[in-house]
Amino acid sequence: MNNNLSGKSFLADLGAFRSELFFELNDVLLFRIVEGGGPGEQGHTERVNITIAEVRPGVYMVAWKEATGATVTHIEDHENGILYSNATLPDGSFYTMKGTIRPL
Repeated sequence: MNNNLSGKSFLADLGAFRSELFFELNDVLLFRIVEGGGPGEQGHTERVNITIAEVRPGVYMVAWKEATGATVTHIEDHENGILYSNATLPDGSFYTMKGTIRPL
């Protein structure tokens, strides 16, 4: 599915950490943790395959699995700049976070 995110970069700020998200293709995301830690270490960069579903114009559900086995699901409301993120780590711990998302 084509979407309006491909080729664009965003800053995701979840309080505990911030990351840059670059939507390379309709199904490929490159992320880099730019500040903080928690589920990932600062400076960590990874290219992941993603699934995107458009909830409504400007709102997307984006999901991926990382090399560590962690899974992440975002609800990205680009119209209002709101990001909801759920992550499950390989040890079974589960994080629910809310923050902001803005274009870079």
